[in-house]
Amino acid sequence: MNLLRLELRLLLRQRLIVIALILLASLTAAALAAGMAEVARQRAAIAAIPAAQAEDIGAVADDVDRTGDAGSAAYYSFHPTWDAPAPLAFAALGMRDVSPYILRVRALGLEAQIYDGDIFNPEAALPGRFDFAFVLVFLAPLFVIALFHDLVSGEREAGRQRMLDALAHGGRRLWRRRTALRLGLLWIALCAPFVIASVIEGVSAVAILTVSVVALGYLLFWVGLSALIGRWRWSSVTNAATLAAAWLVLVLIVPTLANVAINTAIPVDQGSEIALAQREAVNHAWDIPREDTMRRFYANYPEWSDTAPLGTAFHYKWYLAFHQNGDDSVASRVRAYRQGLEARDAAGRALGWLLPSVGVQALLMRLADTDLTAQLAYQDRVRVFHRRLRQFYYGYLFRDRPFTRTDFDRAPCFAPPCR
Repeated sequence: MNLLRLELRLLLRQRLIVIALILLASLTAAALAAGMAEVARQRAAIAAIPAAQAEDIGAVADDVDRTGDAGSAAYYSFHPTWDAPAPLAFAALGMRDVSPYILRVRALGLEAQIYDGDIFNPEAALPGRFDFAFVLVFLAPLFVIALFHDLVSGEREAGRQRMLDALAHGGRRLWRRRTALRLGLLWIALCAPFVIASVIEGVSAVAILTVSVVALGYLLFWVGLSALIGRWRWSSVTNAATLAAAWLVLVLIVPTLANVAINTAIPVDQGSEIALAQREAVNHAWDIPREDTMRRFYANYPEWSDTAPLGTAFHYKWYLAFHQNGDDSVASRVRAYRQGLEARDAAGRALGWLLPSVGVQALLMRLADTDLTAQLAYQDRVRVFHRRLRQFYYGYLFRDRPFTRTDFDRAPCFAPPCR
């Protein structure tokens, strides 16, 4: 312990190392603050939903209450869905930075509503928003390089290595102490701000411990790489240049090229193309006999086939029917699109076993519930809610029941999962 205290005093006399540790801690704190601010903004937006929804429904209800038209209620009423951030989301924003976390849906065709805000598989290996995951994956290795590139070579170039090796507690034990001390200080600079932020955000102790262990393991990888290069007895400048090149290759170049290769090997249509195809099917319904539309709808939803036949006047049940037919017409494309996204995501996670930078970022996003799996799960909840919403309005439209202001209170409400 006395030797560690002595090494700590010697280390803290090196101004550049102290500056590096302070800078890493400051960058980490800034990234955490930015992540917490973004999550707070998203939570505030979600918290404002009930008031805005009540105002919107009130405006629609004034008109519907006079006419009793359930079709107007279905057409003009938007119903909110949302994906509240998990407690750890501030540390790795992931897809929450590029995908909608609030989606207001109507009882009309759902696929166009979902894919208007087209989700895509973001390049998990590429730099993203400035958050804790970014600092850990992309910046922390540079600080490891700064502290470890001259751990041994610096002493050798100063002519002190032989003397240090000859000391009673020198040699390998000395280098292990110095390595452990520098690694520990880097880890503390990263994880101390993270732990404080996590406690503020109500993150579980298990999640805090898991992220801390992941951060330590990632730092150990770069420390081990530095030690390996240091064994080649190059100069400190050569060590630093080699490690910087390794960082560039392992963190930026190879993940980028691998992402391009994955996207090429697993082609996926854009969600906007699905929205366009759904809209084309909906628009085509205006040009074909209404009986054809209803026959197709009743074939897929026979529970509504006993409704009164259409007259010559416009009826919203026909309108909602061809919107649903439009959704059904792109169902196979939706499945293929999702399977493609999941295949790309699986390939990216497999790449993480070879590239620590990719693996750590993917793991943090999974722990924070901000990855593709979380986004698709939110879409599944939206689809379940939309099905309930359609059934609710169909009960009025296909049974010719009048719709009043009080019926809005009977509409289904979106129920997000508990975090």
